[in-house]
Amino acid sequence: MSLKKDIKKITMIPCDIKDIKLASAGKLRIEWAGNNMPVLALINRRFSKDKPLSGIKIGACLHVTAETANLMLTLKEGGASVYLCASNPLSTQDDVAASLVADYKIPTFSIKGENTKTYYKHLNQVLDFHPQITMDDGADLVSLLHTKRKSQIKEIIGSSEETTTGVIRLKAMEYDKALKLPVLAVNDSDTKHFFDNRYGTGQSTIDGIIRATNILLAGKVFVVAGYGWCGRGLANRARGMGAHVIVTEVDPVCALEAIMDGFSVMPMDTAAKTGDIFVTATGDKAVITLENMKKMKQGAVLANTGHFNVEIEVDRLEKAASKIRKVKEFVQEYTLNKKKIFLLGEGRLINLVSAEGHPPQVMDMSFANQALACEWFVKNKGKLKAKVYRLPLELDDMVASIKLRAMGVEIDKLTKEQKKYLTSWQEGT
Repeated sequence: MSLKKDIKKITMIPCDIKDIKLASAGKLRIEWAGNNMPVLALINRRFSKDKPLSGIKIGACLHVTAETANLMLTLKEGGASVYLCASNPLSTQDDVAASLVADYKIPTFSIKGENTKTYYKHLNQVLDFHPQITMDDGADLVSLLHTKRKSQIKEIIGSSEETTTGVIRLKAMEYDKALKLPVLAVNDSDTKHFFDNRYGTGQSTIDGIIRATNILLAGKVFVVAGYGWCGRGLANRARGMGAHVIVTEVDPVCALEAIMDGFSVMPMDTAAKTGDIFVTATGDKAVITLENMKKMKQGAVLANTGHFNVEIEVDRLEKAASKIRKVKEFVQEYTLNKKKIFLLGEGRLINLVSAEGHPPQVMDMSFANQALACEWFVKNKGKLKAKVYRLPLELDDMVASIKLRAMGVEIDKLTKEQKKYLTSWQEGT
């Protein structure tokens, strides 16, 4: 019997995963992550009681990790029917995908290493269930709805977006008046991008690079392309590991901030001559060009922590290299002008390709925002325009307050006199 038929016989749940036998390991991984996600756990308990998502179908295109699994379980506790596919061909944890199907009966379409054809097949399989709310990490479901699945747009209450790159795409759609459904930019919530992007990306990117290479960062020249929240976190973590950090930027304000934070700032073409490790974190394309790579020294290591694999000109590198070979898992060696340079994880998200992505303590807040976004869509059904929204600030504050309580931290509260002072203009010097 084929693996696919075997899976269906065992689970009777629609799915496309690597191996159902991995489920027991995945379940333990999901439980471990859940133990470190107290904010989402609190929402889970409320959802279980109130069922705010009863009867709602949710189609999610996210990195299939243990943390994502806990979000799916929370949505299911809220009464939703949930369907999940991967938002990156190399970010899936196959044991987690297996457990979601076998243990939690959640239709999952995700295999680590899937090719582009399979990736888009999985996107379409999720949309085949006709979800009323979609959840994206990179806006691929929304993009598909606006191109090949236009007839389903009228069925959508709204879509939430997890990452910076996706929000950029969606705001561009709104600007061009091409956006046909309401979108909630979860990434714009303070309890998401201040923490997930800075602390999560900072730590997990370093983790991915070290797992792939076992390289010593101390003493290395570490080049970070982009000084947004992800770049800030990465630059600071690399410095903490003893690296000499260079930042490249196109935004004068971000460049100035990097200088004030104590980093060297220069163009990529200049940094290319001295860097040992290069990491892109911009959300743009062709950030490291073939011309840059030709100027790099022997043994330079390249990685990407932006959402899409377009930040490094991998296609041009492959055509220009005189020799290509795989030297270890997730490490490809390219001989270019008699020098060897190394590309990690095919230029895809290195923190999820060779590591486990963001720690659960960080994703706890991000996915709390995602769960609340679904509830917000249901409460505001039929009232929303086709534009990009952000979650109300009071929900941001609520997530932060719950997180502080879970960490055992107390803070001050404003007195009545202080509140009056902050809302008045009569008092001065």
